[in-house]
Amino acid sequence: MNDLDWPSQGRKSAGAGSEMEKVETKGPGAHIGISTSVIQRGKSGVGQYVFALLRAILEKKSDERLTLFVLAEDLPLFEFARPRVSIVTVPEKFRPATKNIAWHQTHLPRLTKQLKLDVLHIPSYRRLLWPRPCALVGTIHDLAPFHVAGKYDWKRMFYGRVIARRLAQRQNRIIAISKNTARDVQKFFSIPEGRITVIHNGLDHRRFRPIPKAEATRAVSAKHGLEKPFFLYVARLEHPAKNHVRLIAAFEKFKETTRSDWQLVFGGSDWHGAEVVHAVMKQSRFASDIRSLGFVPDDELPTLYGAASVFVYPSLFEGFGLPPVEAMACGCPVISSARGSLEEVLGESAAIVDPENVPSMASQLTALALDEALRGKFARLGFQQAAKFDWNRTALRTLEVYKQVVSEGKRANC
Repeated sequence: MNDLDWPSQGRKSAGAGSEMEKVETKGPGAHIGISTSVIQRGKSGVGQYVFALLRAILEKKSDERLTLFVLAEDLPLFEFARPRVSIVTVPEKFRPATKNIAWHQTHLPRLTKQLKLDVLHIPSYRRLLWPRPCALVGTIHDLAPFHVAGKYDWKRMFYGRVIARRLAQRQNRIIAISKNTARDVQKFFSIPEGRITVIHNGLDHRRFRPIPKAEATRAVSAKHGLEKPFFLYVARLEHPAKNHVRLIAAFEKFKETTRSDWQLVFGGSDWHGAEVVHAVMKQSRFASDIRSLGFVPDDELPTLYGAASVFVYPSLFEGFGLPPVEAMACGCPVISSARGSLEEVLGESAAIVDPENVPSMASQLTALALDEALRGKFARLGFQQAAKFDWNRTALRTLEVYKQVVSEGKRANC
C-alpha cells in the first residue's frame, strides 16, 4: 500500500489517478482535508470529536469538498461518511506516535499540495504541521501538560509544552473547544486572541436523551449484570489525571458511612497508569462492588447513562468534559469537579466537588445517594444545561472558520 491509496466504496482500492480526478471535479466549494490519525481507534475524546463533527458537517449539505486521511485499520470507522467524502488511506506503519508525527510533517504536506487542498484541519495539537502547504486550522482540546504533573511520560510532556507551542504558532487559525482552553492557548502558546475561535463541542440529542429507567436498567443488567444502584464514571483509565484512585477512596468512605449496596462502575479503556487503577480496585475492601467494564461502545453509552443512578466526573483537568454533558442529556444527575473547563461547561447544573479532597467527594456521593429529591433537582438542571450544546451549531461555526481562512488568503505555498 503506497502513501496515496484511495479505497472506492464497497470495492478494493482504486488507482490513485482515477480517484484523484473525482476529487478535483466535485462541486465549487473549498476543498477541506481532515487528518484523523489521532482518534486512537475511536476510543478517545478526540475520536468522538472527529466522528460527531464530520457527521454534522455532512448533514449540512454544504458545497465544501472533504478529504479524510485515515489509518488503514480505522477505515471501517468511517463507513458512515461514504460516498460523500474522499479517503486517503495512511499505511499502518505510520500509526506509532513518532512515525505518525513524521508522516504529518513530510508526507501530508506533499499530499496536501497534490490534492490542491484549500484548508487542512488537524483536530489535535499533537499533530499540527510545521510546513504550510495551504491554510492550516488546528483544534486544541486542552493544554493538560501545563496543569497536570505526570500527565504523560517526559517525552510527551516535552512535546506538549515545547514542540506543540511552536507548531501551534504556525497555524492560520486555532479552534479552542472552550473559553478556558482559549485562555490557555493565549497564555502558554502566545497566540493572539484574534487567531483563536472558541467553538464548544456539541451533543447529538437524537442519541443522548432520556429513556425509561426500567428499560435502561434491564438492558444494562442483562449485558453487565448490574442490578444494584450505581455511580458511573466514563473516562479512560488514566492515572493520575482522571483521578480514579481518589474516587475509589471516596467510594470506600461512602460505603463505610452508609452501609449502602450501591456500586461504583468504570467505563473506559486502559491508558497511561491503568495498572495503578486496577491494583487499587483489586485491593479495595469493597472490590466486589467496584466494576470496570472496559471500553463502552458509543452506541451503548445512552443506555448506560440511563441506568446509572448518579454520574461522577472527578477529573483533575478537562478541556471540555463531554461525558458529564452526555449523562445530563440522558437525565442522569452529575457530580463533577470544576477543574479546567468543567465549571464553564456545567455551570450550576452539577454537584461540585474538590477532586483532590476525598472527604468532599465522599460527602457528595452520600448526599445524592440518600436524597432522591436532590438527584431529581440535578437531573432537571443538567438536562436544561445539556440542551445548550449541539453538534449542528458546532459544525456551522467550524465551516465558517474554514471559509474565513480561505477568504483571508492565508494559503501560503498553495
